[in-house]
Amino acid sequence: MTKPLRLKLDRSAKTPLAEQIHRGIRAAIESGVLAPGARLPSWQDLAAQLGVARGTVRSAYEKLSSDQMIVAARATGTHVANWKSFPVRPDKAPAPGSFMEMYQELTAGPAIFQMGVPSQETFPAKLLARMRVRAVRAETSAPAIYPDPRGELDLRREIAAYLALARGIECAPSQIIVTSGFTGGLGLALRVLCLGPKTKVWMEDPGFPFTRHGLELAGLSIVPIAVDADGIDVDFGVKHAPDAALAVVTPGQQAPLGSTLSLARRSRLLEWATQNKAWVIEDDYLSELQLKGRATPALASLDRAGRVIHIGSFSKTISPALRLGFVVAPAALASRFAETAACLAPAPGPAVQLATADFMRDGHYLRHLRRTKRAYTAQGEALLKQLRTRSATVAIAGLAAVLRLPDGAPDLAIARDAASFGLAPTPLSLWYARIASACPGLLLGIATSPLKKIEASCDRLLRIIDRLT
Repeated sequence: MTKPLRLKLDRSAKTPLAEQIHRGIRAAIESGVLAPGARLPSWQDLAAQLGVARGTVRSAYEKLSSDQMIVAARATGTHVANWKSFPVRPDKAPAPGSFMEMYQELTAGPAIFQMGVPSQETFPAKLLARMRVRAVRAETSAPAIYPDPRGELDLRREIAAYLALARGIECAPSQIIVTSGFTGGLGLALRVLCLGPKTKVWMEDPGFPFTRHGLELAGLSIVPIAVDADGIDVDFGVKHAPDAALAVVTPGQQAPLGSTLSLARRSRLLEWATQNKAWVIEDDYLSELQLKGRATPALASLDRAGRVIHIGSFSKTISPALRLGFVVAPAALASRFAETAACLAPAPGPAVQLATADFMRDGHYLRHLRRTKRAYTAQGEALLKQLRTRSATVAIAGLAAVLRLPDGAPDLAIARDAASFGLAPTPLSLWYARIASACPGLLLGIATSPLKKIEASCDRLLRIIDRLT
């Protein structure tokens, strides 16, 4: 079924209800809304949904069966007949040059060098599968009531304990809101802040393109702020847009260039936010997955005025398929975040949360991070070795290798050409808000660069670069 089946009955019409149901389902099958093999509700269930007698639906099903449009079996239920002559309505491809086309290209995979995806080789699949099964059983056997929209208390407690240990953030579980990944946290925060149209917001340039587009969809006016070896240039922002109401930053490891926001700039950023009653959203996208040394404490750990909204996720550390993240709300905004979550953006289902809570509570999460960091460090070093032997300008930034290209190089065309060979480098130019300042390059994901395939993959990529530059 590619679309939900909606049957509209006109009880004032002369056409019998059984015939209306028959025609509606037949039209859905012939148009491809109901694909071959799609399961239909039992005639008892559909009768209850439509508010008609069971015999009415049974009569419609019998006619559809005699038309050979559906097949009914006691063991498997009622399905649309598997006839090749039934057209299936194709899903439309995104418009060329649209955001969704870029989104699908950047998130397609799995592929070597893909960004934002953890390694399958270090992923504790069997362990998490067992925990998920146990959590699903607990969820289905629990009373049928609405769960806490802020998220399961067990998970919020584990997150609070982890943040205190690993990120230096002291917070109560009541300040934590579980979300559907970073994007869910960003959307929740923007709803809570209620910033007016065209409100100025600082954003790093280059910066995560999905975040930038999300801010644009919220009607905000983005002020691109350049980054250097010390992170976002706070003084530039204060000079050119002191009246901004929000700054979105990646202070731990700048995305995508990898610099850490210096202590001096952290202090300056917090000072500006406090004096101007502005807000700072901290995107802690890699948490403590820093390959060299210990990760710098979170910006929120220095915040004494309650101006920082910390957003983290388990996408890079466990899996993006979980769609699981969290927001640490300033104490003064905690109730507002809770209300907004309850009414507009409740937490994901309990099972995935309970499994993750068990994974953290039993110590598996920290052990997984240690193993992952060791594996990624080895893969990053191997990747650098292969690229530098060919005189490539490359450096490690976070969990990616930034491969610089000559001025004017078509990094987008190179990435698309590489995709046909199972490689997924990310064009660096897409991360820039200003075309004039965009630098061509490729971001090569370290996590998706297995040691046994690095040499051949680098050879293939460098040949593509030589051919197109």
